[in-house]
Formats: sequence, C-alpha cells, structure tokens
Amino acid sequence: MNLIDTHVHLYEKRFESDLESVLENARQNGLCKLLMPNVDAASIEPMNRIARENPGFCYPMIGLHPCYVAQDFETQLEVVEKELSNYQYAAVGEIGLDLYWDNTFFEQQKIAFATQTKWAMQHQLPIAIHSREATDEAIALLTPLVSPQLKGVFHCFTGTVAQAQEIVAMGFYLGIGGVVTYKNGGLDQVLPHIPLEKIVLETDAPYLAPVPHRGKRNESSYLPYIAHKVAEIYGTSTEQVAEMTTYNAEKLFKLLDD
Repeated sequence: MNLIDTHVHLYEKRFESDLESVLENARQNGLCKLLMPNVDAASIEPMNRIARENPGFCYPMIGLHPCYVAQDFETQLEVVEKELSNYQYAAVGEIGLDLYWDNTFFEQQKIAFATQTKWAMQHQLPIAIHSREATDEAIALLTPLVSPQLKGVFHCFTGTVAQAQEIVAMGFYLGIGGVVTYKNGGLDQVLPHIPLEKIVLETDAPYLAPVPHRGKRNESSYLPYIAHKVAEIYGTSTEQVAEMTTYNAEKLFKLLDD
C-alpha cells in the first residue's frame, strides 16, 4: 500500500527525540508522503528544515492556525504572505476557525481565515481547514468564495451528514483521522453518505491516535488503522481505500508529478 498522511505536525516537540525512527516507521508501514501543516511564525523554520532533509517525503504547508490568532495576528499574516512568495508550499494551512478553546479573537480569526483563503486562490494552492466547533461558521465564510480556484480539505472532519454533503458540494474533501476508529466517533454514520472519491486520510499526529493506540502519542505509521476502519465502513478493501485516498491527496495537493 501507498498511503499519504495529509496532516501531521512532525515539528512538534513530542517528536524531537525520535523523529528519524518516526519517519522510518512511517515508511515501513506504507506511507509514501507526509504533509505538515504550519501553525504560526515560530513553527515555520523547524517544519521547513524537516522538509529540506526529507525531500519527496515530507511536504510543508504555510498558514496561521486560528488558535494562534491574537492581537499580533496581522504581523503573523505578514510572515505568511512573505513565505508564500519566497518558498514552495503544498497548501495554505492550517487555517480556519476555532470556537472550542476560546472565542476572544473570533472576529480576527474570520479576517485571518478569509485573507489566507484569498491568498491561496491567488497562488493556486489548496487550503487545509481547521473548524473545531465552528464548521457551520467556516462553511458560511467560504460559501461566497466558492469557485473553481478554491480547493481544500476540512481537516479532522467530525461533523454531520448535512455538513459533509455541503462541504463536498462546495468542492472540498473531508480529512478523516483517528476519530473514525472511536466507538462513539459518529463517522460510521456519516461516511456512507459521502463518496470515497471525496476523502483523504490523516493522523493529526501527535494528536488523536487511532484505536488501538488511543491516548498515546500518535504518529503517521498508525495511518493503516484509519484506512482499515474506513474500508470497513465502505465495505471495501483497505487496498482500495489506500489507492483512492492517495490519488485524492495527490490530486488535491498537486503531488502527482513528484
């Protein structure tokens, strides 16, 4: 199998001591590409260093995560805009909205999200969307911007059938991760209503480890557990899920020529 982890934070401190073995474990478990979302200005250089040291395997994105939007968000956005002009990224992300942790800067989050989405369209890049407890709000913000130039993925999707169908109708993909393996995750009731052609796989490592590793540090080598559960839900083989989701990711992130 060739699998692509479309969302993994390899530059997190929890990977500092054993990053090389984490990458080797991923390769040994069928991973052919790992995509890294950025969160703020401080994470850019550690992320880009990993990409430089692992060409053709680790790919960086650039963006300001909504949980890092604060008083200085405009200064942070200036860094993102400069990076977009000076370095090659696979996507603009992780961007979006978050009402789970704190809504103090929610208006600023919306400005940052809309601004970065427009930059992505200008640079012909997809967006990786964070929408924790704010999926309806993210859909509402994106709806006026929908066009053939706007592409992306709702990362770590855990919403309803109606939300999933609306997202797919807008031309976006659903990023499916470890939650799909959780007993009460709910995705087993949603995915049958969505074509496999609109799904990509992710770990969001080091977070949200799938069963049987739930509660432990997540890593890309666990992606086959997610693929297997998705296959079970769709009533198909893990190989078919791997083939389709890898193709979807290569198409979305323009990795087909790599």
